Amino acid sequence: MATQYEITGASAKGIAASVERGVVEGALAPGTALPPVRRLAERLGVSPGTVATAYKELRRRGIVVTQGRGGTVVAPTPAVASRRPPPVPEGVRDLAGGHPDPAFLPAVLPTARLSPGVRSHRAQPRLAGLEELTRAWYERDGVPAEHLTFAHGALDCVARLLSVELRPGDAVAMEDPGYHHLLDLVPALGLRSVPVAVDDEGIRPDALRAALRAGARALICSPRGQNPYGGWFSAGRRDALLGVLGEAGGEVLVIEDDHAADVAGVPLYSLTGGGSGGADGVGRAGGAGGVADGPARWAQVRTVSKHLGTDLRWGALACDRTTLARHDGRMLLTSGWVSHVLQETVARLMTDPETQALVAAARSAYARRREALLAALSARGIAAHGASGMNVWVPVRDEAAVVNGLRTRGWWVAAGARFRLAAGAGVRVTTAGLGEADAEVVAGDLAGVLGEAQATYGG
Repeated sequence: MATQYEITGASAKGIAASVERGVVEGALAPGTALPPVRRLAERLGVSPGTVATAYKELRRRGIVVTQGRGGTVVAPTPAVASRRPPPVPEGVRDLAGGHPDPAFLPAVLPTARLSPGVRSHRAQPRLAGLEELTRAWYERDGVPAEHLTFAHGALDCVARLLSVELRPGDAVAMEDPGYHHLLDLVPALGLRSVPVAVDDEGIRPDALRAALRAGARALICSPRGQNPYGGWFSAGRRDALLGVLGEAGGEVLVIEDDHAADVAGVPLYSLTGGGSGGADGVGRAGGAGGVADGPARWAQVRTVSKHLGTDLRWGALACDRTTLARHDGRMLLTSGWVSHVLQETVARLMTDPETQALVAAARSAYARRREALLAALSARGIAAHGASGMNVWVPVRDEAAVVNGLRTRGWWVAAGARFRLAAGAGVRVTTAGLGEADAEVVAGDLAGVLGEAQATYGG
């Protein structure tokens, strides 16, 4: 235990609040063991049942976990402290952020105008023009778009879907390694994460089958541009996954996160029953390899932050009729609608020729940059993964040694711990802003760091 922290409280609520405060302040670090129930009860002068109730509440909220004989410990990523990355040190180049290259984002956003007079946005939450553009965006990739709506970004949308579909304690199948904010979101909602291993073609069918047998009631996955591994569904993988989902009898809600739709650089083979795109990664409705029937309950979430601007907190959702009704019913009771000013801005960017030319240039550049690093690493005998998107995942033995070693050479990469549930160690290198010439330098420096680590640790 890195520090001593006195848990206080005379009631279950007070004890739980004291533990939560210790976690928030950093006095109770992830993995810290809490006192056994009877020992803490005796020290506080309360009944063991009071302490047990407090621990149960903390488990429900994702702040602690129980490890059998290991007792109750602070969760690896407690719901009150997300997996935020460490700050980028001065004097190094940031390859850890997962952000797009600013050179490919529009420098000036179009001016949006408020419509005059009183507006009943709850009655008409979506601008007709943007709804039409969004429907075409989905149908371009063969994704059914009869039922669609908007949200305040992907995480907002996924959180709402899970909260209306599941109950605390339910299990969610999660990519492993996967997007760290989603890995944090699930336990924050009181849900259980079941890891699903991924490879270069996305989630593995055998791992998905095991998760469903373990009781997962929802699946969150990325059909392309998977973060951090870079996998993307082939037609064969898509069909195999649909077969596994079919075995579950249609009771699983499938949520696809297609966050990098326009810059993933590869076609889409969607579990929603969509078709495939061309080699440039822009879909063609009804393309070869499409399948007619996807899962009964499904949703595909898309955002524009990776190709139009990180400040545009807007997301689109295509889904089945029931999912649409549940999502919009909950949204109506909370935020109500997405700002019409934001909607108009997105619509104008979607139809601006210069912006769309930038998006096309970004798609090509990101693919070249990612492939350049993969080739440079391969030439040095370093295994790496990055079949699509803007990141490359490099399996390593000691994440800290690699991160610190590259830091001394002027590069800052992301340690894989915040992306993992049960997967092996690795580091994520964001290639979106990495020039093709720089790829050789990074690969050479990484080879040097790995050589030093092998000399130190052996093997």
